[in-house]
Amino acid sequence: MKITDVKARVFEWKGHTVPPQNHFCSNAMDLLWDRGDSMGTFRFHGWTVVEVYTDEGIVGIGNVALAPRIAKEIIDQYLTPLVLGQDPFDYEYLWQRMYRSTLAWGRKGVGMAAISAVDIALWDIMGKATNKPVFKLLGGRTKEKIPCYASKLYRTDLDEMQREAQTYLDQGFTAMKMRFGYGPKDGPQGVRENLNSVAAVREVIGEDIDLMLECYMGWNLEYTKRILPKLEPYQPRWLEEPVIADDIDGYAELNQLTSIPISGGEHEFTLYGFRQLLEKRAVSVIQYDTNRVGGITAAHKINALAESFGVPVIPHAGQMHNYHLTMSTLASPMSEYFPVHDVEIGNELFYYIFEGDPAPENGFIDLDEDTPGLGLSINQRYLDQFNIIE
Repeated sequence: MKITDVKARVFEWKGHTVPPQNHFCSNAMDLLWDRGDSMGTFRFHGWTVVEVYTDEGIVGIGNVALAPRIAKEIIDQYLTPLVLGQDPFDYEYLWQRMYRSTLAWGRKGVGMAAISAVDIALWDIMGKATNKPVFKLLGGRTKEKIPCYASKLYRTDLDEMQREAQTYLDQGFTAMKMRFGYGPKDGPQGVRENLNSVAAVREVIGEDIDLMLECYMGWNLEYTKRILPKLEPYQPRWLEEPVIADDIDGYAELNQLTSIPISGGEHEFTLYGFRQLLEKRAVSVIQYDTNRVGGITAAHKINALAESFGVPVIPHAGQMHNYHLTMSTLASPMSEYFPVHDVEIGNELFYYIFEGDPAPENGFIDLDEDTPGLGLSINQRYLDQFNIIE
C-alpha cells in the first residue's frame, strides 16, 4: 500500500455562534490590559480536515484545530511531499521524517499540530486496512467502557451554572468540570466570585461527585498560591492550567505546595515536552490532545512514559482520536466529554464536521469493536454552514 495524495481542507464556521460573555472563562490574555473579548484568541471556529489517500482506495481522516489556515499550508507545502509514495504502515518512520524535517520551526505549536493531523490519518488507514478499530492496534480494550466527565460549566450566572450542573447529574455523570471567570486583575472581589462559583456548583452536586476546576492559563504563580488554600475545602479532583504552559517551574512549585492535584499538558508537545513535565513532577494529571501533541504515534509513547511515573493521562477534549488511546491504556482512567451544543468556544465544532463519535450513556462511552479505523466520517448535514477552503 502506498500513499497517493494528501488533501487538507479548512472548515470555517459561518453558522450561529453563542455571543461572548464577560468573565466567561479566565485565560492567558487576562493579565494583559486589553479591550474587548479576552477569549477571542482562544475561540476555535475553524478546523483543518486532512484526508490521506492510498492506492488501495483506503482514505484516512485526521484533523487539527489550531491555526487551521496555517496548518493547511504546512501540510500542503512541507508534510505532503514527505509522505507521498510511502507505506502508511511505516508510521514511526513517517513521524520521524516529518518531525526531523521541520525541526527548525515545527517542534511545538501549529507545526506539531499539523504533523498530528497527518499521523492520525495514517492510523485511521491502518485500522481500515486491517479491519480493526484503532484501539485494537494500540493494545486493545483495557476497560469495559470509558468513564467520562462533562466539560462545560463556563462562568455565567450562578443559578444558570447550578441548573447546568444538575443536567449532568440527571444524565448520570459522576464527574464534571467548571471554569473560573476571574483572575489577578480582578482583585479580592474576583477571588470571592471564583469561590462563590465553586460553592454554587458543589451545593448542587454534593461531595460524592468529582469536580474539576480550570483556569486556562489565566492566573499567575502568586495569585494561585494565595487562592489554593481557599479552594482546598471544596476537594477538587484537580486544578487545571493555573499558569501559562511555559512556566514549568511554576507548575512544579504549585504541585508540591497543595493537596489539590495540578493538571496540564494541553499546550505541551511531543514525548520530550512531557518527559520534562514528569521529571520535574510538575503535573499530577497529563492532558495532552492527540491532534496537537504529535498524533497517535507520539501520544502512545507519552502514555507509556506517564504510566511509569504513575501519573494519569486524561486527554483534552475527548473526541475519537483521544478515545482510542484512552481505551487502549491503563494510564488513562477516564476521558473528557464536551456536551453537544451551539458553537461557542469551538471544541463543539467537532460534532458539526465529523460524525461517528459515541454519545455517553450514564457517564460512560464505548467504542465499537466492529468499526474499523477511528470510526469517523465527514458530516454531510452541516456542510452549508461552513466556508470550506480547498
